[in-house]
Amino acid sequence: MNAVVAAGRRVLPRGYADFARQLAIWFGFYIAYQVARGLADRDVARAFENGREVIDIERRAGALWELSLQGALHSSDVLMRLASWTYWLSQFAVLGIALLWVYLRRNAAFTRFRNTILIANAVGLIGYVLLPTAPPRFFTTIGFDDTLAQFGGLNHGSGLVELASNPYAAMPSLHAADALIVGIILASVVRRPVFKVLWLLWPAWVWFAVMATGNHFWLDVLAGIVLAAATMAVVYRQRLKRFIANPL
Repeated sequence: MNAVVAAGRRVLPRGYADFARQLAIWFGFYIAYQVARGLADRDVARAFENGREVIDIERRAGALWELSLQGALHSSDVLMRLASWTYWLSQFAVLGIALLWVYLRRNAAFTRFRNTILIANAVGLIGYVLLPTAPPRFFTTIGFDDTLAQFGGLNHGSGLVELASNPYAAMPSLHAADALIVGIILASVVRRPVFKVLWLLWPAWVWFAVMATGNHFWLDVLAGIVLAAATMAVVYRQRLKRFIANPL
Protein backbone atom coordinates (compact mmCIF):
# COMPACT_ATOMS: atom_id res chain seq x y z
CA MET A 1 0.00 0.00 0.00
CA ASN A 2 2.81 2.39 0.87
CA ALA A 3 4.41 1.66 -2.50
CA VAL A 4 1.16 2.59 -4.29
CA VAL A 5 0.90 5.85 -2.35
CA ALA A 6 4.56 6.65 -3.07
CA ALA A 7 4.05 5.92 -6.77
CA GLY A 8 1.00 8.19 -6.82
CA ARG A 9 2.98 11.02 -5.29
CA ARG A 10 5.67 10.63 -7.94
CA VAL A 11 3.18 10.75 -10.83
CA LEU A 12 0.51 12.99 -9.37
CA PRO A 13 1.75 16.43 -8.23
CA ARG A 14 -0.65 16.59 -5.26
CA GLY A 15 -1.49 12.96 -4.64
CA TYR A 16 -4.53 10.80 -5.28
CA ALA A 17 -7.02 12.83 -3.26
CA ASP A 18 -6.45 16.07 -5.16
CA PHE A 19 -6.48 14.26 -8.50
CA ALA A 20 -9.81 12.62 -7.63
CA ARG A 21 -11.16 16.02 -6.57
CA GLN A 22 -10.14 17.57 -9.90
CA LEU A 23 -11.76 14.73 -11.83
CA ALA A 24 -14.96 15.17 -9.82
CA ILE A 25 -14.97 18.92 -10.51
CA TRP A 26 -14.37 18.48 -14.23
CA PHE A 27 -16.73 15.59 -14.93
CA GLY A 28 -19.36 17.00 -12.58
CA PHE A 29 -19.26 20.31 -14.42
CA TYR A 30 -19.21 18.58 -17.80
CA ILE A 31 -22.30 16.50 -17.04
CA ALA A 32 -24.17 19.43 -15.49
CA TYR A 33 -23.18 21.69 -18.37
CA GLN A 34 -24.26 19.23 -21.06
CA VAL A 35 -27.62 18.61 -19.37
CA ALA A 36 -28.22 22.33 -18.84
CA ARG A 37 -27.17 23.10 -22.39
CA GLY A 38 -29.54 20.47 -23.73
CA LEU A 39 -32.40 21.88 -21.66
CA ALA A 40 -31.57 25.53 -22.37
CA ASP A 41 -33.98 27.73 -24.31
CA ARG A 42 -35.28 25.71 -27.26
CA ASP A 43 -37.49 28.42 -28.75
CA VAL A 44 -37.00 27.29 -32.34
CA ALA A 45 -38.77 30.26 -33.93
CA ARG A 46 -36.69 32.72 -31.90
CA ALA A 47 -33.48 30.81 -32.68
CA PHE A 48 -34.13 30.99 -36.42
CA GLU A 49 -35.08 34.65 -36.16
CA ASN A 50 -31.78 35.37 -34.41
CA GLY A 51 -29.90 33.29 -36.97
CA ARG A 52 -31.45 35.27 -39.83
CA GLU A 53 -30.56 38.49 -38.03
CA VAL A 54 -26.92 37.35 -37.86
CA ILE A 55 -27.00 36.62 -41.59
CA ASP A 56 -28.52 40.06 -42.30
CA ILE A 57 -25.84 41.79 -40.21
CA GLU A 58 -23.05 39.95 -42.02
CA ARG A 59 -24.63 40.62 -45.41
CA ARG A 60 -24.98 44.33 -44.69
CA ALA A 61 -21.31 44.35 -43.74
CA GLY A 62 -20.45 42.50 -46.96
CA ALA A 63 -18.93 39.75 -44.87
CA LEU A 64 -20.97 36.54 -45.23
CA TRP A 65 -17.69 34.66 -45.48
CA GLU A 66 -18.90 31.30 -44.20
CA LEU A 67 -20.19 30.23 -47.64
CA SER A 68 -16.71 30.76 -49.13
CA LEU A 69 -15.18 28.74 -46.30
CA GLN A 70 -17.61 25.91 -46.97
CA GLY A 71 -16.68 26.04 -50.63
CA ALA A 72 -13.01 25.69 -49.74
CA LEU A 73 -13.80 22.78 -47.45
CA HIS A 74 -15.74 20.92 -50.15
CA SER A 75 -12.77 21.20 -52.49
CA SER A 76 -10.77 18.71 -50.45
CA ASP A 77 -11.98 15.50 -48.82
CA VAL A 78 -8.93 15.47 -46.53
CA LEU A 79 -9.58 19.03 -45.41
CA MET A 80 -13.25 18.24 -44.83
CA ARG A 81 -12.43 15.26 -42.64
CA LEU A 82 -9.81 17.17 -40.66
CA ALA A 83 -12.20 20.07 -40.07
CA SER A 84 -15.07 17.75 -39.12
CA TRP A 85 -13.00 15.79 -36.62
CA THR A 86 -11.63 19.04 -35.24
CA TYR A 87 -15.19 20.19 -34.56
CA TRP A 88 -16.03 16.98 -32.69
CA LEU A 89 -12.79 16.65 -30.73
CA SER A 90 -11.61 20.19 -29.99
CA GLN A 91 -14.01 21.31 -27.31
CA PHE A 92 -13.83 18.37 -24.91
CA ALA A 93 -11.31 15.73 -26.07
CA VAL A 94 -8.43 18.13 -26.81
CA LEU A 95 -9.50 20.36 -23.94
CA GLY A 96 -9.63 17.43 -21.52
CA ILE A 97 -6.20 16.16 -22.58
CA ALA A 98 -4.78 19.69 -22.27
CA LEU A 99 -6.18 20.04 -18.75
CA LEU A 100 -4.75 16.65 -17.77
CA TRP A 101 -1.32 17.44 -19.21
CA VAL A 102 -1.14 20.82 -17.47
CA TYR A 103 -2.24 19.21 -14.20
CA LEU A 104 0.45 16.52 -14.43
CA ARG A 105 3.32 18.50 -15.97
CA ARG A 106 2.71 22.20 -15.21
CA ASN A 107 0.61 21.99 -12.09
CA ALA A 108 1.29 25.56 -10.96
CA ALA A 109 -0.66 26.77 -14.00
CA PHE A 110 -3.56 24.33 -13.62
CA THR A 111 -5.98 26.06 -11.24
CA ARG A 112 -6.22 29.30 -13.24
CA PHE A 113 -6.48 27.32 -16.49
CA ARG A 114 -9.31 25.19 -15.09
CA ASN A 115 -11.14 28.19 -13.62
CA THR A 116 -10.93 30.10 -16.90
CA ILE A 117 -12.52 27.21 -18.77
CA LEU A 118 -15.27 26.72 -16.17
CA ILE A 119 -16.19 30.41 -16.00
CA ALA A 120 -16.17 30.92 -19.77
CA ASN A 121 -18.42 27.91 -20.36
CA ALA A 122 -20.83 28.90 -17.57
CA VAL A 123 -21.18 32.40 -19.00
CA GLY A 124 -21.58 30.93 -22.48
CA LEU A 125 -24.49 28.84 -21.22
CA ILE A 126 -26.23 32.05 -20.12
CA GLY A 127 -25.73 33.34 -23.65
CA TYR A 128 -27.49 30.27 -25.06
CA VAL A 129 -30.52 30.97 -22.89
CA LEU A 130 -30.67 34.70 -23.60
CA LEU A 131 -29.84 34.49 -27.28
CA PRO A 132 -30.72 31.11 -28.85
CA THR A 133 -29.31 31.18 -32.38
CA ALA A 134 -29.66 28.71 -35.22
CA PRO A 135 -26.28 27.87 -36.81
CA PRO A 136 -25.52 28.28 -40.54
CA ARG A 137 -26.17 24.59 -41.35
CA PHE A 138 -29.91 25.12 -40.89
CA PHE A 139 -30.10 27.79 -43.62
CA THR A 140 -29.87 25.48 -46.61
CA THR A 141 -31.83 27.82 -48.89
CA ILE A 142 -28.95 30.28 -48.68
CA GLY A 143 -26.44 27.61 -49.65
CA PHE A 144 -25.18 26.29 -46.33
CA ASP A 145 -24.99 22.58 -45.59
CA ASP A 146 -24.04 20.35 -42.68
CA THR A 147 -20.75 18.72 -43.61
CA LEU A 148 -20.87 16.61 -40.45
CA ALA A 149 -23.97 14.82 -41.80
CA GLN A 150 -21.61 12.88 -44.07
CA PHE A 151 -20.24 11.04 -41.03
CA GLY A 152 -22.71 8.20 -40.67
CA GLY A 153 -21.72 7.02 -37.21
CA LEU A 154 -21.27 10.43 -35.59
CA ASN A 155 -23.31 13.44 -36.62
CA HIS A 156 -25.87 15.86 -35.22
CA GLY A 157 -28.58 13.24 -35.67
CA SER A 158 -26.84 10.62 -33.53
CA GLY A 159 -28.88 9.70 -30.46
CA LEU A 160 -26.18 10.54 -27.90
CA VAL A 161 -25.39 13.86 -29.59
CA GLU A 162 -29.07 14.84 -29.71
CA LEU A 163 -29.54 13.92 -26.05
CA ALA A 164 -26.70 16.08 -24.74
CA SER A 165 -26.74 19.04 -27.10
CA ASN A 166 -28.78 22.04 -28.07
CA PRO A 167 -28.80 22.63 -31.84
CA TYR A 168 -29.54 26.32 -31.27
CA ALA A 169 -26.59 27.00 -28.96
CA ALA A 170 -24.44 28.86 -31.47
CA MET A 171 -23.96 32.28 -29.84
CA PRO A 172 -21.35 32.60 -28.45
CA SER A 173 -19.15 29.87 -29.92
CA LEU A 174 -17.63 28.00 -27.01
CA HIS A 175 -15.54 26.02 -29.49
CA ALA A 176 -13.93 29.36 -30.36
CA ALA A 177 -13.60 30.46 -26.73
CA ASP A 178 -12.15 27.19 -25.46
CA ALA A 179 -9.71 26.94 -28.39
CA LEU A 180 -8.35 30.42 -27.65
CA ILE A 181 -7.95 29.68 -23.94
CA VAL A 182 -6.24 26.35 -24.62
CA GLY A 183 -4.01 27.81 -27.31
CA ILE A 184 -2.77 30.73 -25.21
CA ILE A 185 -2.31 28.77 -21.98
CA LEU A 186 -0.58 25.81 -23.62
CA ALA A 187 1.67 28.11 -25.64
CA SER A 188 2.67 29.83 -22.39
CA VAL A 189 3.61 26.61 -20.56
CA VAL A 190 5.21 24.38 -23.20
CA ARG A 191 8.94 24.83 -23.63
CA ARG A 192 9.76 23.97 -27.24
CA PRO A 193 9.28 26.85 -29.69
CA VAL A 194 7.67 24.62 -32.31
CA PHE A 195 4.95 23.59 -29.85
CA LYS A 196 4.42 27.20 -28.83
CA VAL A 197 3.80 28.10 -32.47
CA LEU A 198 1.46 25.15 -33.01
CA TRP A 199 -0.63 26.02 -29.95
CA LEU A 200 -0.83 29.65 -31.03
CA LEU A 201 -2.14 28.47 -34.42
CA TRP A 202 -4.64 26.08 -32.83
CA PRO A 203 -7.39 28.68 -32.19
CA ALA A 204 -7.35 29.92 -35.80
CA TRP A 205 -7.69 26.35 -37.10
CA VAL A 206 -10.62 25.64 -34.80
CA TRP A 207 -12.32 28.89 -35.82
CA PHE A 208 -11.97 27.89 -39.47
CA ALA A 209 -13.29 24.39 -38.75
CA VAL A 210 -16.43 25.48 -36.90
CA MET A 211 -17.34 28.01 -39.60
CA ALA A 212 -16.47 25.84 -42.61
CA THR A 213 -18.51 22.91 -41.27
CA GLY A 214 -21.58 25.15 -40.98
CA ASN A 215 -21.78 25.16 -37.20
CA HIS A 216 -21.00 28.79 -36.43
CA PHE A 217 -21.16 32.21 -38.02
CA TRP A 218 -18.08 34.39 -37.69
CA LEU A 219 -20.08 36.63 -35.35
CA ASP A 220 -20.52 33.58 -33.07
CA VAL A 221 -16.78 33.05 -33.21
CA LEU A 222 -16.10 36.72 -32.47
CA ALA A 223 -18.42 36.54 -29.44
CA GLY A 224 -16.51 33.46 -28.26
CA ILE A 225 -13.19 35.27 -28.64
CA VAL A 226 -14.45 38.24 -26.63
CA LEU A 227 -15.78 35.87 -23.95
CA ALA A 228 -12.45 34.05 -23.70
CA ALA A 229 -10.45 37.28 -23.60
CA ALA A 230 -12.68 38.79 -20.91
CA THR A 231 -12.54 35.64 -18.79
CA MET A 232 -8.77 35.39 -19.01
CA ALA A 233 -8.47 39.08 -18.12
CA VAL A 234 -10.48 38.45 -14.95
CA VAL A 235 -8.77 35.21 -13.89
CA TYR A 236 -5.25 36.43 -14.74
CA ARG A 237 -5.78 40.07 -13.68
CA GLN A 238 -2.98 40.05 -11.09
CA ARG A 239 -0.49 38.76 -13.63
CA LEU A 240 -1.71 41.33 -16.14
CA LYS A 241 -1.22 44.10 -13.59
CA ARG A 242 2.32 42.93 -12.90
CA PHE A 243 3.07 42.71 -16.61
CA ILE A 244 1.67 46.20 -17.28
CA ALA A 245 3.67 47.61 -14.38
CA ASN A 246 6.88 45.87 -15.47
CA PRO A 247 6.61 44.63 -19.09
CA LEU A 248 10.30 43.75 -19.24
